[in-house]
Amino acid sequence: MSEEEEDIILSELDDDDLVAQMFDDLYDGLKEEIEEGVNILLERGWTPYKILTEALVGGMKIVGDDFRDGILFVPEVLLAANAMKGGMYILKPLLAETGAPRMGKMVIGTVKGDIHDIGKNLVSMMMEGAGFEVVDLGINNAVEAYLEALEAEEPDILGMSALLTTTMPYMKVVIDTMIEQGKRDDFIVLVGGAPLNEEFGRAIGADAYCRDAAVAVETAKTLVSRKHNQGATV
Repeated sequence: MSEEEEDIILSELDDDDLVAQMFDDLYDGLKEEIEEGVNILLERGWTPYKILTEALVGGMKIVGDDFRDGILFVPEVLLAANAMKGGMYILKPLLAETGAPRMGKMVIGTVKGDIHDIGKNLVSMMMEGAGFEVVDLGINNAVEAYLEALEAEEPDILGMSALLTTTMPYMKVVIDTMIEQGKRDDFIVLVGGAPLNEEFGRAIGADAYCRDAAVAVETAKTLVSRKHNQGATV
């Protein structure tokens, strides 16, 4: 089937069927089809935020659930996340113009001495797919880089990743420095990486250890919602 024929089929679907098709296209990592679907919904008068939440985030939730359950694996999720980014590229400037609500904001980076980033990148993409704004600091981040980003970006969440047993203790250095500066309680701290576990997360003072990207998204949603609710009652 040619690309033109595919476009015609997408444009002939009603809204519900088009969104269902976009779920399938996200699952299969079809970036061009997602971009086309987003443009069709915009032409039909859908708001950017509605497209984000109902078509893209809805589709990525299925991807995340199947990744958590072992049905999908990292390469497939990366393809789905890349397709999602194609749709987000179209929507981001429109969302900024309309001042659409968001789930929250996250600063994330791999710690000092560690140059692994596949897991971190996957978390970043999945968080964006869930409606979070993500500021990715990249790899090999010293405590100063985290603290500067927290001050400049004012996120809800700090995410730290480590894939080496030799670098994971540096997460405690960052958290201890936040405590010393009286900033620890201002942020939700999530940690992850292959050598970590829940006991380590508790020991260093993180709010939660996330074993994979799908867990990170669900944990972030829960903790941000709780934080906002507590703020509303203060």
